[in-house]
Amino acid sequence: MAGTGQTTYYKHGQSPHAESRLTLEAILSACADADIAPEEIDGFSSYSNDRNDGPRMAAALGCRELRFSNMFWGGGGGGAAGAIQNAAAAIAGGLADCVVAYRGLAQGQFGRFGRGAEVRQVSGEAAHTTPFGLMSAAQMFAMKAMRFMHDHNVDRSALRAIALASYQHAQTNPLAIMNGRPLTPEKYDDSRWIVEPFRLFDCCQENDGAAAIILVSAERAKDLPHPPCYVLGATSGGHYRAGAPVHNTPDYASSHFKTVARRLYDMAGIEPGDVDVLQSYENFTGGVLMAIVEHGFCEPDQVNDFFDVDNFLAPSGRLPLNTSGGNLAECYMHGLGLTIEAIRQIRGDSPNAVPGADVSLMIAGPMVTPVSSCVFGSQATL
Repeated sequence: MAGTGQTTYYKHGQSPHAESRLTLEAILSACADADIAPEEIDGFSSYSNDRNDGPRMAAALGCRELRFSNMFWGGGGGGAAGAIQNAAAAIAGGLADCVVAYRGLAQGQFGRFGRGAEVRQVSGEAAHTTPFGLMSAAQMFAMKAMRFMHDHNVDRSALRAIALASYQHAQTNPLAIMNGRPLTPEKYDDSRWIVEPFRLFDCCQENDGAAAIILVSAERAKDLPHPPCYVLGATSGGHYRAGAPVHNTPDYASSHFKTVARRLYDMAGIEPGDVDVLQSYENFTGGVLMAIVEHGFCEPDQVNDFFDVDNFLAPSGRLPLNTSGGNLAECYMHGLGLTIEAIRQIRGDSPNAVPGADVSLMIAGPMVTPVSSCVFGSQATL
């Protein structure tokens, strides 16, 4: 992982710039961070139906040659690690030498994610849900979280711990949208319901901006400015019928990582206990809860004890979580900001660095399909 770049983040619809310009700015920032000229990029990897396609970006950046242009299927943040997986695979397979993984959003230009579609007619899956009032992402994912919490007697305090940790980390991150806006338990408990079990602070932000990550071979990374951060493993997918439409998957109360996490640990040659710091995508806190369980950090019946805010705080918590503020309190860039924070922890330049962090894990897009996860390591892990 050679370099990272981020633009200024804006509230949804408030960016003064077009989505393509934001994306180019983030890529140029990542190039500067890596000390790599933009024209050296020969591969592009994005996700979540990003509108900024590789060939157009290559032309705008003046890339000498385009050798790889790839999109990870699926909406939401399920590809925030999958884009890294595809970029790393392209380099390992000799398809490209320098690949950028990126995501850009400008909701004022193209529409807002956090609300139901404003259309007169619906078809396909939506025709089975919209007539019954099931229209927004919060509603859809709340049903899975409620089922899990009911099945395992999970208290809402577990969700609160996730939100409090994210907001506390944002207070020392100058890039975070919620920097200077701390969250207390009382403020969380008094916030309005969005859809049970989610209150206002259980829900991610909606932001405009862009983020980018430059990947090169491990051999080339040795000569670049930052301490090497290696991709130890990256997996994606979902379990049996996880993508079945109309809420018809047999294993309903799941974040869809049960098979993905096992393959990730096998690829990386690690176990959950080896992970020093975790970044887990929060569209809503319920997805984080299930994803942490499915990645083996605790059993379902241990959630109420494990999900304590002190366990999640950097630098010395049992499992420092979302140490930049995450989607809840840093920014919502479909999870790529969390991927950047996972890299910063290995490089040692996180705003909430965990001392001696050698293994950093990123979980992308719980409850969508496909989902993805990746794990990064320092030189000491090789």
